[in-house]
Amino acid sequence: MHFKKLFFIIILFVPLMGFGQAKLEKLLEERDRMHREWKASESKKSGIFGNRTKKDMIETNEWMERIILRDNVIMEELKLLSDIEKTEITYEKNDYKFISQKQEREIGVLKRALQEKDETIKSKASNKRTYEWTTFIFFLSTALLGYLYLKKEKK
Repeated sequence: MHFKKLFFIIILFVPLMGFGQAKLEKLLEERDRMHREWKASESKKSGIFGNRTKKDMIETNEWMERIILRDNVIMEELKLLSDIEKTEITYEKNDYKFISQKQEREIGVLKRALQEKDETIKSKASNKRTYEWTTFIFFLSTALLGYLYLKKEKK
């Protein structure tokens, strides 16, 4: 049951992880492009005598705002990927926990079965010894009675 669940989760999350990685790479490429644009606007000086104008500075600030917004989107994507990975690890951990508990139960059953077999073997050995002692006593008593009978017949 849990193996099917794990398989389903892996099938579900692997494409999401791949899609998430591709989306993250795209966001990083966009941020890199925006950073280059910001650098270009930072060096832009369209004012008199090669100075920066208010318009140049506004453009630079707008690029910085776009970069910050893109950074926020990247952070959200990273958090989502982290949550997916944590969920996957939690499911795997639970499945391994279930497997180990199942194996512990099976080991307990095997230990009880082994203990029962040991007790059966001990019981049979005890019965065998009882039989051996009974046979030995019967043999000795027969030999003693035979000896006494022979001794009585000789007199």
